[in-house]
Amino acid sequence: MMMRFLRLVLPSRLLSLNRFLGFHRFSTSHSHIIKKNNNNKNRSFSPRYFSTHSSLEQLKTPKLTEQQQLVLKDVSKGKSVFITGSGGTGKTFLLKQVVNLLKQQVHKPDEVFVTASTGVAACALNGQTLHSFAGIGLGEDDEEELLSRVCKNKLAFQRWKKVKALVIDEISMISGELFDKLEYIAEMCRPKKRGKTWGGIQLIVSGDFFQLPPIIRNGNDDIKEFAFEAGCWNDSFDLQLELTRVFRQSDSQFIELLQGIRKGHRDANKLKLLDKCCLNGLVNVPSDVPRLFPRNDDVKRLNNERLKNLGKEIVSYKAVDKGVNPWRNQLQQGIAPDVLEICLGARVMLIKNKDVEAGLVNGAVGTVIGFDRDYASKVLRKMCAECLRPKVRFDSGVEMVIEPDTWEVMEGNEVQAQRGQIPLILAWAVSIHKCQGMTLDRMQTDLSRAFGCGMVYVALSRVRSLDGLYISGFSSSKIKAHPKVLQFYEGQVGS
Repeated sequence: MMMRFLRLVLPSRLLSLNRFLGFHRFSTSHSHIIKKNNNNKNRSFSPRYFSTHSSLEQLKTPKLTEQQQLVLKDVSKGKSVFITGSGGTGKTFLLKQVVNLLKQQVHKPDEVFVTASTGVAACALNGQTLHSFAGIGLGEDDEEELLSRVCKNKLAFQRWKKVKALVIDEISMISGELFDKLEYIAEMCRPKKRGKTWGGIQLIVSGDFFQLPPIIRNGNDDIKEFAFEAGCWNDSFDLQLELTRVFRQSDSQFIELLQGIRKGHRDANKLKLLDKCCLNGLVNVPSDVPRLFPRNDDVKRLNNERLKNLGKEIVSYKAVDKGVNPWRNQLQQGIAPDVLEICLGARVMLIKNKDVEAGLVNGAVGTVIGFDRDYASKVLRKMCAECLRPKVRFDSGVEMVIEPDTWEVMEGNEVQAQRGQIPLILAWAVSIHKCQGMTLDRMQTDLSRAFGCGMVYVALSRVRSLDGLYISGFSSSKIKAHPKVLQFYEGQVGS
């Protein structure tokens, strides 16, 4: 299906959500759109629970960029949207606003299913993995075999019949082959909507194809590696939009450098900015700076070594899980550890927002300075025999006693599994996958083992500024972007 291309830019000013979503005519001259599909007849929809002014006011959403407002406006009309953008542009934040809107105003809550390609991303949204929702196992069989499998799975089949809106995060790790298979299953499981793309499901997809790519097991060069190569991709969306305002970094030169690295550019002049960050053996990196590793084994090894070297009494917290499988098993794929072991002096990282205004957000790093006993907390008693709550002094200077928190796996509007745990992990070392969506003030990373497309960009884009970045093993040859991804973005947006 041919669609109209628009090339637009992001304004610096923000509009109030109420004004934007009123009866004023919307001008697209201040948004960055990949594709606006005005011809998709398969996506007709009439929201049952949406009222323009009062409903959106009830969301009490903070100020949004025009791009974010455009997404919410289209979602409120039942349109399907693909949201992309570089690291730190607010994709996860926007996706949470979209989920709230879908459940509160557009559909019944139990008709909205939130998924992601990875367990970490799914837990961050209180959702489930896409494979779990779909009931397809690894999804490697052909579409007819997968359809037969779904039809034999009563719960999975009912999910496909019931779903009105399907959210998929971290789409970059889903292949085009699988995306087409899922669309086929959706259409076949919904006979009343047969002939419509995705069986008439409102689809909300998010992710950055320049970041971690799908894992292709069979090594077939002819396979549709990326989701955007799927035959149904363009027909799946009314709007494809790239968020362009970066919130994570404020240094315009650093932002420009990262955007170039994201696209595989090796501009020698711009790369000179990294010279002061490169370790030459003469610089001693502060021991409290988190190290980023691509492999979990390296993370565990360094964290355990540093914890042992402190020589302090270890306090253990065992996660308290509720629910049944397969949802309960998914909690083990998330970021909250099965067992958290810390002690006085341990470097730790928050894995949930606690106080945004105070800077105590997902990724904030600090040091355990003590423990408070709380016998009254039943949840804490189940986690920790000594009933101790850790007290952390964060690098910002703020101190906080950390209470137990919860992570949920939801199916529609029902909680299927729940994990209770102290929202901390050891922070001498962190894996690239575990720091999804995090903003780090300081970071050290060895890029000598970075070999895949996007790996250098993913690592460097986690940190807030060049002043907090320490890198080793770097060479410009390690900056890579997949040619197919470049072609997709440049073909849609322009250079």
